[in-house]
Amino acid sequence: MDRLHEFNQIKPSELDKKSAMLREMFAEIGEDCYIEMPFHANWGGKHVHFGKNIYTNFNLTLVDDTQIYVGDFCQIGPNVVLTTAGHPILPELRERAYQYNAPVRIGRNCWLGADVVVVPGVTIGDNVVVGAGSVITRDLPDNVVAAGNPCRILREVNDHDREYYFKDRKIDLEL
Repeated sequence: MDRLHEFNQIKPSELDKKSAMLREMFAEIGEDCYIEMPFHANWGGKHVHFGKNIYTNFNLTLVDDTQIYVGDFCQIGPNVVLTTAGHPILPELRERAYQYNAPVRIGRNCWLGADVVVVPGVTIGDNVVVGAGSVITRDLPDNVVAAGNPCRILREVNDHDREYYFKDRKIDLEL
């Protein structure tokens, strides 16, 4: 927690220092990853595995009591929570401080919108977009757009998405 506190005190302009600290704190972190501050994690990233080219916006919270995996080229919005820890429903077990941990896996090239919560044991496939405010309680397959509380699949990524990047705004680049 002391290292995490130090990380959150680094000046935004000290990119090399931020990168070096993340390499120390995380189990794995690829090239060109950027985490806006503040950043919160139970174990300071000890159980976190980030691929390359990941961007996380302000106030990322990782309850990293066990492994969290995030694939290459993911974008994570502000106030996102990825939690691997939970507690039993039975009150007597909670009184005994029971806790369970289950890994979270996020595939390659995903975008989690603002205020998304991912609960323990969830796997999100590749190329998934999750709408703001969603609570993901079940696995999501590859190539879908999902949203809601609880989160549900709205549709597959489709040809419209290959022509328009936002509403009626056409993509003007050759991809």
